[in-house]
Amino acid sequence: MNQRALFFVNRLSRQGRKNRIEAIVHLRRYGFELVEEPVSNPGEIPELIRQHQNKVDLVIIGGGDGTMNTAVDALVDTQLPLGIFPMGTANDLARTLKIPLSIPAACQTIATGQTHYIDLGWVNGKHYFNVASMGLSVNITRSLNKRVKRRWGILAYAIAAIQVLARSRPFRAEIRCNGQSIQVKTVQIAVGNGLYYGGGMAIASDAAIDDQRLDLYSLGINHWWEMFPLLPALRQGLLGNIDNVFTLEGTEMEVLTKKPISINTDGEITTKTPAHFRVIPRILPVLVPSSRS
Repeated sequence: MNQRALFFVNRLSRQGRKNRIEAIVHLRRYGFELVEEPVSNPGEIPELIRQHQNKVDLVIIGGGDGTMNTAVDALVDTQLPLGIFPMGTANDLARTLKIPLSIPAACQTIATGQTHYIDLGWVNGKHYFNVASMGLSVNITRSLNKRVKRRWGILAYAIAAIQVLARSRPFRAEIRCNGQSIQVKTVQIAVGNGLYYGGGMAIASDAAIDDQRLDLYSLGINHWWEMFPLLPALRQGLLGNIDNVFTLEGTEMEVLTKKPISINTDGEITTKTPAHFRVIPRILPVLVPSSRS
């Protein structure tokens, strides 16, 4: 029996407009009946998912991590399986789930893959897939724009990081986890649920999106140039034994600051400190390749 899928593509994304037609052609060949809802911005997606929850079998979204983040709360509420077309700039969720980046292969994953229940991070009532962070990453998010991402692709993150790094200033925070309270002076705190974030950096070398834990790091540098020796470790998620870097893991944690500091979730600024984080184990069904290694 053909499956009925609610289908969204972020046409404002870097690849959305040119890949939408190709995706539709392939999905129809696999027998999907597509219900395509035109949206003027991704913020309309959650309500449309809820409106169709009893009329479709799954939701297919083409876009980047920000588009996925916009939809995540509605997906949790409806428990509709998620099919992913990686059409964004970074596609960190697709990297974590080993979903192929080509349209034909992504269609095959949706049509013939397996349903896998993944964990989600949660902060102050907002679910997220990859990472929630504050400090440097928020400033990078604010510096990014659609024009820069369309022109430079994944390099846009590095360009934005260089632009904001020199003017970033440390802030003080209290981290509470596992019955401990730790005071830090930091330029960035990140709390990861999946493996990849920020265009392919690893939150921790052994992190997984179904390991039922959160991984936190805090970068305690005082000068912008101290960041450069950390870049290889940031890329590989090997921060645990580096001076001025604090790491921990747990299922629940809090971050407190003297003044509210903005937090981004999967690249979208969504909440502020004080922040209460927790992992929600195996809460969301996602279509992934039948064999992930």
